[in-house]
Amino acid sequence: MSSPARGVGERGSAVTDFVMTAGLLSLLFVMVLQVGLALHVRNTLISCASEGARYGARLGATPGEGAARTEDLISSSLSPRYAKGVRATTETTEAGVDVVVVRVSAPLPVLGPYGPGDSLEVSGRAFAERQGVDP
Repeated sequence: MSSPARGVGERGSAVTDFVMTAGLLSLLFVMVLQVGLALHVRNTLISCASEGARYGARLGATPGEGAARTEDLISSSLSPRYAKGVRATTETTEAGVDVVVVRVSAPLPVLGPYGPGDSLEVSGRAFAERQGVDP
């Protein structure tokens, strides 16, 4: 009596295992890369908005100058298309303190650097230096 050959029904299974595993790992790698890109864009926008708010809160400066500074920073660090939704205002807190707020609306990068517009909202705040200064 002869015994059946081992592994006859498993021929080619290593190739299919490799292809399925490689596809899954590639998808996972791209997803982690995409999350990293989205976090980078978000953190850069927050940094630029905060710097613009500090610039617009200086004594003798206007919130509009802070918005322009934010647009310049975003354009030089990311892309000009991320700098389209920048606006700055002066708000008064409940304690009566004036605060310059710079808000940025930008696209969330979903497919590489491209994504739906105005879906990422960040802001930066700074205390206005002109408080308590007589005009």
